[in-house]
Amino acid sequence: MPQSSDAPAAPAAEPEATAAAPRPRPPAVRATLVASAVALLLIVAIILGSRMLRNFDSALLPYAVATVFLAFGVTYRYTVWVSEPAARRLLRQGWRTLFSRENFRKAPTALPRMIATYLGFQKFLGARSTARWAAHQLLFWGCILAAVITFPLTWGWFTFTSATGPGPSYEMRIWGFKIIGFNSADVIGWALFHGLDLAAVLVIAGAGYFLWRRLRDRTATTGQRFGYDLVPLLALIVISVTGLLLTFSAVFLHGGGYEFLALLHMVSVVFTLIYLPFGKFFHIVQRPAAVGMQLFKYSARQDEKLFTCRRCGELVDTAPYVENLRGTMRDLRLDFDEWAEYCPRCKRVLRGSAYLTRVKRGFK
Repeated sequence: MPQSSDAPAAPAAEPEATAAAPRPRPPAVRATLVASAVALLLIVAIILGSRMLRNFDSALLPYAVATVFLAFGVTYRYTVWVSEPAARRLLRQGWRTLFSRENFRKAPTALPRMIATYLGFQKFLGARSTARWAAHQLLFWGCILAAVITFPLTWGWFTFTSATGPGPSYEMRIWGFKIIGFNSADVIGWALFHGLDLAAVLVIAGAGYFLWRRLRDRTATTGQRFGYDLVPLLALIVISVTGLLLTFSAVFLHGGGYEFLALLHMVSVVFTLIYLPFGKFFHIVQRPAAVGMQLFKYSARQDEKLFTCRRCGELVDTAPYVENLRGTMRDLRLDFDEWAEYCPRCKRVLRGSAYLTRVKRGFK
């Protein structure tokens, strides 16, 4: 039967639901996936680099497991860190400056010089204190030397094998390929076999100074935390001292107490490697990212793009750096990004004036 003309019209067909845009993964989930991939790649590299575990020393298994956890922890925290607006903007500007053809044409040696002075010799610390700079250099290069020796040995990439020849001859091999042959009685052989002892001496000197400063200097003790400031120094000293005692036991005590010292050394090393991604040592991983920002500021200075303080006229920094800082503050939803346009001294004056005006009116 036909419908009457006043009958309600059939509802129009609803448009097909559009597919919902995929939500970005939370930083923790993304970081877990990336860290798991890096840890798996390290396990594969250990297996392949040790020639299918033929060169892998099973006694070093706890160290190897700790390094895998270290890779996971460092990657996880680094991925979470770079997901933050400030770090993401810093890395973006750094990489953009690094691959800029114009910047390379103007200053081709800028990057190597900054890597040497900012990362290697850390000249920025010398402006604070010569003693702190020297102690940091001892600690830095001692840790670098220990890591360069320990990690390949732990993974089975780096081996010493006996060789035929006059005297106690050895061959140093990496991934099974001979690199150098040497006699353990000469200077090169002694340095290769006692490289970790040299590293331990450097670390003890550097960490000992900072530990002394943490216990005696009022400016250092005021805001220090035991787990964050003292534990890393104590851990490095324990590792270094027990490592030296292992050599002392082998050379002078004919192995007396060696097993106990080896266990204590292993526990201290494993604890430090597990602690590293979540404590103060993480700045070691963050520091290279700052080289890109230093290069960014340097390239802006070459173009004389400088920004002066709105209050006193003193130089603040490069104009692109100030604008980058303002952008970061906007990303963080901070409503006072104009403060980036003031020098540090004027910021303190303005904060004090605001405190006196709004909080402690009439405070003398």
